[in-house]
This record gives sequence, C-alpha cells and structure tokens, in this order.
Amino acid sequence: MTFERAAGILLHPTSLHGRYGIGDLGSEAYQFVDWLQAAGARLWQILPLGPTGYGDSPYQCFSAFAGNHMLISPDYLARINLLAEWDLAQLTHLPAEAVDFGAVIPAKLQLLRTAFENFKAQADDRGFSAFCVAEHAWLDDYALFMACKAAHGGASWTTWDQAIALHEPAAVVEWGNKLADDVQFHKFLQWAFFSQWDALKHYANERDIKIVGDIPIFVAHDSADVWANRSLFLLHPDGNPVDIAGVPPDYFSATGQRWGNPLYRWDVMAQDGYQWWQQRISASLRTVDIVRVDHFRGFAGYWAVPASEETAVNGEWRRGPGADFFQAISHAFGSLPLIAEDLGMITPDVYQLRDQFTLPGMRILQFAFTSGAFQSNFLPHTYVPNTVAYTGSHDNDTSRGWYTSAGPEEQHRARTYLYCSEDAIVWTMIRTLYASVADTVIIPMQDALDLGSEARMNRPGYTGGNWAWRIKPDQLSYDLARSLYGLAEVYGRLAQPAISNELDPNAPPYFDLQETSEL
Repeated sequence: MTFERAAGILLHPTSLHGRYGIGDLGSEAYQFVDWLQAAGARLWQILPLGPTGYGDSPYQCFSAFAGNHMLISPDYLARINLLAEWDLAQLTHLPAEAVDFGAVIPAKLQLLRTAFENFKAQADDRGFSAFCVAEHAWLDDYALFMACKAAHGGASWTTWDQAIALHEPAAVVEWGNKLADDVQFHKFLQWAFFSQWDALKHYANERDIKIVGDIPIFVAHDSADVWANRSLFLLHPDGNPVDIAGVPPDYFSATGQRWGNPLYRWDVMAQDGYQWWQQRISASLRTVDIVRVDHFRGFAGYWAVPASEETAVNGEWRRGPGADFFQAISHAFGSLPLIAEDLGMITPDVYQLRDQFTLPGMRILQFAFTSGAFQSNFLPHTYVPNTVAYTGSHDNDTSRGWYTSAGPEEQHRARTYLYCSEDAIVWTMIRTLYASVADTVIIPMQDALDLGSEARMNRPGYTGGNWAWRIKPDQLSYDLARSLYGLAEVYGRLAQPAISNELDPNAPPYFDLQETSEL
C-alpha cells in the first residue's frame, strides 16, 4: 500500500528520559508524543517491543508476541496502588544518560515482583483474567518459557530437562503446576505492559500520530517461539539449529553478520497458509499502525550459514517463500501497512517482490555519498513517491558521526550534492529529505539533535555497548519542534492546514515538558 505524505521521528522507548534507569511508557512517553505533535510529525517509529535477550538487542527477543517488561512505568504502577514511593526509590540511583542494562534489569525485575505481590494481595482483577484469556494463544507458552528459563538459571531451553525442553505435553502440565506462581508473574507483566502500551498508542493516535513498529524476519533461537514450535524451524532433534541466519560480508562488516537465528522451514509453514506468521502480523497490527519488515530481502532469498561456523563468510543463498507468502498474507489481511526494509545486497527479485505488492522501500541518505554516489538510487532526486526515506537508521552512525568519520572524497560528494557547509550538513540532509518526493520521511532523533557518534544506537557485529543511548530532558526543545514543524509545513507533510503563522515566536510552548500526562 502507499502512505500519505508525512514525516516522523525514530526513537525507541528505552531512549526516553526518566528517573528509573531506562525509558518507559510513563509520563515522558506522553510528553514525547506532545513534542511530536508540536513538530508536525505524524509518525513515531520504534524498534521491536519484545523482551530482549542476548546482547539486550530488540532484534533478539524471548518472544515475537510479548512486550518488554523493562518498559513498564513504575509511576503507573504506583498510580494504581501497586507500588509505594519508597519502592520507586530503588531505581532512582541508576544512571540517567545511558541504559546500564546489567544494573537496571535485576533492579527493575525486583520492583515488578513487588508490584505483583501487591496485585495478588489486593485481589482486584482489573481485567487481568480477560487479558489472559484473550492472549492465551501465545501468552501461556511465553509465561511458562520465562518461568522455566528462570528455574534453569537463565540457560537456553536446549539445556533444560529433556521433557520440558522438547515441550512434551505432560511436562508442560507438570512444570506449569510446579512454577504456577512464576507463570502468573510473567502473565501479570504482560498485562501491565499492554495496558500501558495500549493507552499510549491511543493517546498518540488521537493526535494523528501513527506508530511505526518493526518485525524482524527471524526470531531468536532462545525464545518461546522456537521452543513451542520446533517443527517450524530447521533444527536438530535436540533443538539446536542446523543452519542459522545472517548476511554475507557487507558495508557493516568484512566477515558478514552471524545473527544466530534459526531458519524457517518455509515448506512446512506453507502447508497451513503461514498461520504462525498470520498470528504474528495480526498481533503486531494490534500493537502498532504500520510495520517495517526488517530484512525484507530474506523473503526472496536468505543467507544460510552452518551453525558450526564462527563467522558469516561461509554461507549460501537459499530461495525464500516469495510471492506465495505475501499472497497468503494479503488474502488474510487485505492491503497491508508494511514497509519493506530493502537494504543490503539486493537483487532484482527483491525489488520485483516489493513492487508486486506495492510495498514502499527504504532509502538511507548516508549511503548516497559512497563511491559511485552520483549513480546511486539513494540520492533523493532518484526517489519515487512510494518510498520511506531516512538520514540514517538505528544501525548507522549518527549523520554527524558519519560525516566526521567519512573520507575526504565522501565528504566532498555530500557537500557538493547538498550544497552546504560542514556545519549545516545534518540539517541540510533533513531538509533535503523533507523536500523530496518520498511520501514518508523519518529522522532518527539523534540526527534531529545533530549529535555525534557518542549517541549511536547500534554497531552491527558488536555484542556490547549497544542500545543504551537516552535523550536528555532539555533536548526536547520548543525551538527544535518549531523548526521541524516549519519543514513539514513548507514541504506539505502536515495533516491539516498550517497554523504556524498564528504562533507567537516568543510564546512558550503549548505543552509543558515538565507536566506529568495522565494515562
């Protein structure tokens, strides 16, 4: 499908400011929505919302359906009398400028356990039972998976007691009874997460702001999805993967990227019309308004690496499900609000698949100025309307960091094309995308703030130090919002007639960044 002409900001909720060590779904998230509205932004793009596992990556989650309980707002739990002020003080010592996952995860989990104990003691259902019934298709397996994982010291499910590792029905019942309280705890966390997320999404939608989510094509091996659905994945009898996903050597890594995700048995999935995928997409579209499909090229062909390999160099291309998959999905859902992440080593069949289903592709402006740039389809004058354009993505350096570290020739190409000075390079990149014919423009928050490499979100191929950046409260300024609003007004990316001429430039913002929004 095609999208309306609009602009948005990329910022994952963990990067919001706040006093509890990690961005969450509390008042700061509502303040950010207010800021987006003031900036004329109609899209808020986030990364996957699942509970993170290895390396704290939102692309390696314990479930493709569950929410990340680290995003639950302690203030919200206090507001509904599940926590007291002295409970909240347990998290206020955590660093504010970056997420220290090693510190925040155990501390916040302990706080959430306190909230759960209070929830049980109050015996007030609050819609919890109805939530468990409505979401049982994925929730039962996920909650048991997390409880069993804790009971086995956090070890991967392939190392658990054999019967439960193989998800044998009798063992599922046995362990469910044995770990009943922990199972309920993880169901409680999901109820709390989705209660908060649904309220936040409603708040954004009321202000004509849509949420752009993200579906990684592959799921983590150490996940409830693989544990409970082994027949859908290419695994050995003991559950370990035969081959794994990744990408060959590319712009980001000379040895490729060895992701470690198990590969799908697409032939098995096709037999029931890709029901697991239908359930996954349905769940995503209840959570967000638009879905970016990460590594779209994997549906046309994917890089398979033997699990025994230490790098992704020695792999092979295999054919994906192609049009058959999207025909089944289209039959089930109709026109889909999907964005195809068509970056990397792209072959004509990938573009053909994208265009066959009228999916917008992605363009990264940073990529336009590498060698051969003036023949590059990343240059804005080559865009087509059905495009989502970015200055950079969560996997790129910030645009300021990219320019600073680029070689002289690349810098010269950028300045020549953009016709600007070094100081103005980032803002000119933003303005150029707003002015382009691309229907959708999304700017990483770090680029809107013109921050350097210290604000980079992820370095592909590195397992530590990623996903930790957080915004500072004073960086959500009215001046920045007004500048972005002006671009959206000039280049036709507002939903309604412009009203900025009626604003007094000396007046304070109509929203108060220090005021706590009500859930």
